[in-house]
Amino acid sequence: MSNLNNTVVVEESVLATAALESFICASALARRASIETQRRLSGGAIQENWLLEVHLDGGPFEGRHRWVLRTDSPSVVQASLSRSQEFNVLSLVHQAGVKVPRPLWLCEDLGVTGRVFFLMEMLPGIAAGHVLTGAASGAEGNRRLAHALGTNLARLHRIQPPRLELGGFLPMPDGSPALATIQSYRSFLDTLPQALPVLEWGLRWCERHAPEPMALCLIHRDYRTGNYLVHDGELSGILDWEFTGWGDPREDIGWFTARCWRFARPDLQAGGIGRLEDFLGGYEQESGRRLEAVELTYWQVMAYLRWAVIALQQAQRHLSGEQASLELALTGRLIPELEHDLLRLTQGLHV
Repeated sequence: MSNLNNTVVVEESVLATAALESFICASALARRASIETQRRLSGGAIQENWLLEVHLDGGPFEGRHRWVLRTDSPSVVQASLSRSQEFNVLSLVHQAGVKVPRPLWLCEDLGVTGRVFFLMEMLPGIAAGHVLTGAASGAEGNRRLAHALGTNLARLHRIQPPRLELGGFLPMPDGSPALATIQSYRSFLDTLPQALPVLEWGLRWCERHAPEPMALCLIHRDYRTGNYLVHDGELSGILDWEFTGWGDPREDIGWFTARCWRFARPDLQAGGIGRLEDFLGGYEQESGRRLEAVELTYWQVMAYLRWAVIALQQAQRHLSGEQASLELALTGRLIPELEHDLLRLTQGLHV
């Protein structure tokens, strides 16, 4: 749900208003539900997000509301959770005290909109990475925001398997999560017609330097600037839970701090918005877990490899004709920059 802010893309609605109003009315225990506005929100290459302005007569939700309807885009990414699974994850992390949009109702009746969707509250704020990092002034950036992001990540990582609320749909890594991830990336690269030696170098480096695994916990897998909302300088909510899974908590930290997600402020290691010390301080204060420098480097390398694989997959979605998109096509052009960062961290530029 990246870039879920006040910027909207206005287009003809594809939602069946009457059926949707009926669903909302029943779910909210109202006498009548009227959808006064529905607009497709900007961002969201994998899922669609629609702003609904709803007026309810009667029931516990009586009054006007701004809610978000989240559903699938025309093409999907295999690693993404389904909307019903994402709804269950969002409900669990909301109960765990993580700042997220409050989930409302899941609809699996295809007769309502033709697609499975869920509704959640609309939070105020801006998510666009270039805007947030451009507003991070001074050498320290936004210390409170960096600390809050660390704290909320630690709250997420307190959730450990098994959790009956998730219905067993999240697979458990077989052995070391790092080694299992490396194998999956290598298998994907083996399907491509072109050679990508720098990515192969990175995979071998990670294989040789794989750390001892930590206790598994629930990880976001896309915890980065661009996937959270900031309102008046404060964190208002974490977005985009479609890649959530059981894994090593350090994976999320490496992803958040990788240079590729710092946008306009590559000097600010905490997502381009703050200092690494403030982010890790919030995390350690909440979790009691301290991350060593060598661990951070390793999981940042893994982050570059993962983003490279995703970029290749996104480009394939466009090139195959599955979903014509300039954004998807341009994502594939990021590979050389990611390769440079990967070599820089592994010292591959000097061997």
